[in-house]
Amino acid sequence: MADPVDKILSAPLRSAVVRFGAPLALGMGLQTAFNLIDAFVISRLGGAVAGPALGAIGICDQLAALGTIVSYGLSVATATLVSRKVGEGDHEAVKELAWQSLLVIAILSLLFGIPGIFGANFVLRTLVGAKGEVANLGVPYLRVMLGGSFTIFFLMHLTSVQRALGSSKTPVGLLIGSNVLNFLLAVVLVYGPGDSPAVLSWGRPIAQLLHIPRMGLMGAAWATLIARAVALVPLIAVMVKRFGLFRRGSRMAAHKETIASIVRLGWPSSAQLVVRIMAMLVTHSLVARAFTTPTDQSATTALGIVFRLETMALFVGLGWGSAAQTFVGQNLGAHNPERAKQSGWYAALYNAGMMAALALAYDPAQIIVYPAP
Repeated sequence: MADPVDKILSAPLRSAVVRFGAPLALGMGLQTAFNLIDAFVISRLGGAVAGPALGAIGICDQLAALGTIVSYGLSVATATLVSRKVGEGDHEAVKELAWQSLLVIAILSLLFGIPGIFGANFVLRTLVGAKGEVANLGVPYLRVMLGGSFTIFFLMHLTSVQRALGSSKTPVGLLIGSNVLNFLLAVVLVYGPGDSPAVLSWGRPIAQLLHIPRMGLMGAAWATLIARAVALVPLIAVMVKRFGLFRRGSRMAAHKETIASIVRLGWPSSAQLVVRIMAMLVTHSLVARAFTTPTDQSATTALGIVFRLETMALFVGLGWGSAAQTFVGQNLGAHNPERAKQSGWYAALYNAGMMAALALAYDPAQIIVYPAP
């Protein structure tokens, strides 16, 4: 733990922030890449399936994002508290915060997962107003994504804690591996032994060998959940072996004061992002009710594409914010407020540059990921 902390507290600030923050921005962008991979594979189904399927995941991803945003706010609060304790050198407090925050995320997973499994039909059809094939495809997809939301909750939380401890490259490496696995699984599960684009036909013999049926949109859902779950295994192992967290003998009982401090600090961060996601869902609902019919959901499909790309930009910005948070927290804990302030300005500058690059890249990116039929 000493080496990364020393870099955050004493290395040349300009280069230290970019070396630490760039992997985090990439990692946060990769959180949304799960959905982009699904959209890429689904868009190649062709015929009358691709359009409604893209519309369904456009709505469902925003609904699932509500839980992810609430969870992320709590992860941000945990990272803030952990980075401060790391700067102070209080490693026992770090262990306590890590374990108690894990309990909070587990409870949140149940609060979103159970209602999601049983209430997906009501949410999508009644509250959002999805119609026709978008609703038919979206309900089971949403049920799986909300029921398995614990995978993204824990994935984002554990990477946030690692970042607060001063590690940014290991979580990103695991996320890249998880996205590769997601892509491989999506090709096999979505197309199965049936027709697929020539460039993706390598998945057909694998599906035939393993007797995997053509699952369409549901294959994308299961591929995402499996890939996230697999990534959690080495992520937890790193937390235990490298940082000494969650080891046997650690206090496992809930500590009300610690949990309350995490929730109290995390809720404002969650709330402002929840308001944003709710605005997007209201827009989805208005479009679904006013501009779609049971046989034409093209407006919903287009809106889902735009929102997905915009969400990636948001998460990249959150990555630079996370980098600033780590530098600020650890340097405040080490009684170096001036370095803490400067690190925030550097992170904001780098984020502005990356947003400009994304703006330039998005127009051709839409052509590549979502080609015209």
